Amino acid sequence: MGANPTRVTCERSSSRASQNPPSIYIYGLACRGRFPQRYMTPAGKRLKWEYQLEAHAQWRGKPLTGDINLSVTLYFGTKRKADWDNFHKLSCDALSGIAYEDDSQIKRATVPMAYDKSRPRIELTLSEL
Repeated sequence: MGANPTRVTCERSSSRASQNPPSIYIYGLACRGRFPQRYMTPAGKRLKWEYQLEAHAQWRGKPLTGDINLSVTLYFGTKRKADWDNFHKLSCDALSGIAYEDDSQIKRATVPMAYDKSRPRIELTLSEL
């Protein structure tokens, strides 16, 4: 694992920070001929843009170029059950070109989940393998 892990925190500025939309509102599915194609909805594009602004403000240096170890800590504002896979894809996509060249570089990932009513957020900690 790399010697200098770096953290990027994505917080929602609205009062609905803990209510990150599930992936069904971020990605849509359209059929073109016989093949379904996934696309990002306007709400998903807006949220990705917000995450990119925060990443640009926090990331120092050039994008990582090697294989990456990623920890995505999800801090929810409610204790409702939530699927981790509805929250990590957009945040990882938003860091492409900022923290790393492409999210295909992620070779190891952990996704701990926690509760923080006063400050729901997503924290991503990156290091090169």
